[in-house]
Amino acid sequence: MSPADPTPPVDGLVVVDKPAGLTSHDVVARVRRLAGTRRVGHAGTLDPMATGVLVLGVGRATRLLGHLAGHDKEYDATIRLGATTTTDDAEGEVVATADATAVTDAAIAEHLAGLVGDLLQVPAAVSAVKVDGRRAYQRVRAGEQVELAARPVHVAAFDLLTRRGNDLDVHVQCSTGTYVRALARDVGAALGVGAHLTALRRTRVGAFTLAEAATLDQLADDFVMTPLAAAVAAAFPRWDVTADDARRLAFGQRLAPVGLDSGPVGAFAPDGAVVAIVEERDGAVRPVAVF
Repeated sequence: MSPADPTPPVDGLVVVDKPAGLTSHDVVARVRRLAGTRRVGHAGTLDPMATGVLVLGVGRATRLLGHLAGHDKEYDATIRLGATTTTDDAEGEVVATADATAVTDAAIAEHLAGLVGDLLQVPAAVSAVKVDGRRAYQRVRAGEQVELAARPVHVAAFDLLTRRGNDLDVHVQCSTGTYVRALARDVGAALGVGAHLTALRRTRVGAFTLAEAATLDQLADDFVMTPLAAAVAAAFPRWDVTADDARRLAFGQRLAPVGLDSGPVGAFAPDGAVVAIVEERDGAVRPVAVF
C-alpha cells in the first residue's frame, strides 16, 4: 500500500529491518503513521544501537506478538576485548581496560563454548528487565544501584566468525530473554580482560528473517504486510479444524485433546481463515488468542 492509497490496512505482520539509532518504540510510531492505525506493537525490543529484524503486528495481529516474542532468535555481533562498560555495550562509559593482545584464539573458542547450553544469565543492568515495577535502565539512570537476579536462558550457538585484533565477530542463536550484551560481558570476564558489545544485528526471530524484512524507507514507498492467516501459518504449527470446532473456538470454548504439539498452534477453519491460536494443556485444547 502506498502512502496515497486510502484503503485501510488489513491485519498482519510487518517485518522491519530496524536502523541503528532508533528505539523499537520509534519504529512502532513510524509504522503507525504508515499503516494509518495506532493498533501496532512489536515482538521483542531491540536496543537503539542494534539493527535487524523487528517483527511488528498491525490490527488483530497484535494478538500474536506475545507468542512470537517467545520464539528463538539469531544475531550477528561484534565483541571488543579489553574494555568493560557500564552498559556492556559501546553506548556506556568505559569503567575498566586491560591488554587483550595475549588472548589466544584457543582461549576464545574455549570460553565461547562454555557459554553454550542452558545458562543462568544475569541481564545487563541497563536493560528493560523490571525491578519492582520499573525498568532497570530507568533505575540506573536515576542513580540507583541495580543488581538483577540470574535467570535461565538457552544459547544454542555462540560461534566465532572472524577475529580482527581485539574485535570478535560472532554468531549467536539463543532463546528469548537472552542478552547478547551479557554474553559479551561474560566472555570478557572469563578471559580476564573484560569485553563489551560494539555491534548487534538480529538476523532472525522465529520463522522471520532478514530476507522478509524491509527498511522504513522501503515501507514508506510500498507498505508490505504479511496477512494474518499467512503470518500464523509461517510462525506456528498449523491445525485444520472442522466448521463446528472453528465456531466453538471463535467463542473461546475449549475442545477435547487431540495430541497437538506443545506450545502455540494456529487453528484454521475449512475456508482457510485463521480462527485462533491454541494450546493443548491440562486435558483440553484451549484458545489463547481468538481472531
